[in-house]
Amino acid sequence: MKKHFLWGLSFFALACSTKTETKVEAPQLSGNPIFEGWYADPEGVVFGDEYWVYPTFSAKYKEQLHFDAFSSKDLVTWEKHANILDTAAIQWARQAMWAPAAIEKDGKYYLFFSANDIQTPERSSYDPNNDINHFGGIGIAVADNPGGPFKDYLGEPLLSEFYNGAQPIDQFVFKDVDGTHYFFYGGWGHCNLGKLNADFTGFEPWEDGELFHEITPEGYVEGPFMFLRNGTYYLMWSEGGWTNESYKVAYAMSDSPVGPFERVGTILERDSIATGAGHNSVIQKPNSDEWYMVYHRRPIPNEDRDHRVTCIDVMEFNSDGTIKPIVMTFEGVAANPID
Repeated sequence: MKKHFLWGLSFFALACSTKTETKVEAPQLSGNPIFEGWYADPEGVVFGDEYWVYPTFSAKYKEQLHFDAFSSKDLVTWEKHANILDTAAIQWARQAMWAPAAIEKDGKYYLFFSANDIQTPERSSYDPNNDINHFGGIGIAVADNPGGPFKDYLGEPLLSEFYNGAQPIDQFVFKDVDGTHYFFYGGWGHCNLGKLNADFTGFEPWEDGELFHEITPEGYVEGPFMFLRNGTYYLMWSEGGWTNESYKVAYAMSDSPVGPFERVGTILERDSIATGAGHNSVIQKPNSDEWYMVYHRRPIPNEDRDHRVTCIDVMEFNSDGTIKPIVMTFEGVAANPID
């Protein structure tokens, strides 16, 4: 009896020792914000097998004199590339460099940006005794690598004039399927559209001889961005005031990159997570229908005009192609390496 008891005990112990436990690990998440520091106006873009984000260094205008960039293989772990461009390289930029936008062409990387917060005499913000914002606009820098260092491409602004009432800021370059590089830009409630020439030194005129056509949709304030999905062109922009909690993102859909653009609705705005969510961009994982909204927002409580952080959340579509409202999170997104 004792022998059988011991044999049974041994069998039980063996069974317990050979049993394996399956541990389910929680997915890696980016968290929001996706990197430390005050950063705004982020442009997300894919170069090769890496995700890149180019944001504004969010500070007072006199301190906002350089750009950092961030890269990731999986959307979760981000590497900082410090000081990829500053006013030492852009001699004409004297204050307030912001809203970078990057694109690759023929093996070179071009970084478009706004500088100097250029004003016009008829506006109350124009100071005749301080010429720091009498000249400026949209510049362009170039590098051999997406992490720079970038250098001034033209030695002067690409665009410094005012057309259709649009302040020359907040540019975005969209490459269409036919190779045309469309140039969206504009502040002060006006959005203009032009076409960059082949070497990015200027603009090709439209058929009517004009360099820029105004395409301003209802509610537009600033920050245009375009992407293409399933043959539909989506134009996004920011509404409200960038210095406060009213900032938000709206969009339009069109069969053409030149419009017309009729406002569909708001898809990103304040909630219990954060306020002042806006000036966004969109990242598509290559060869997939997986999309992400990259944007800045103001933490709650917000203690300063320039306390803005860069975040990422999933962007999804309804069956008719319209965009579902973005759900802001503290968790961010799961790891998603580019195949």
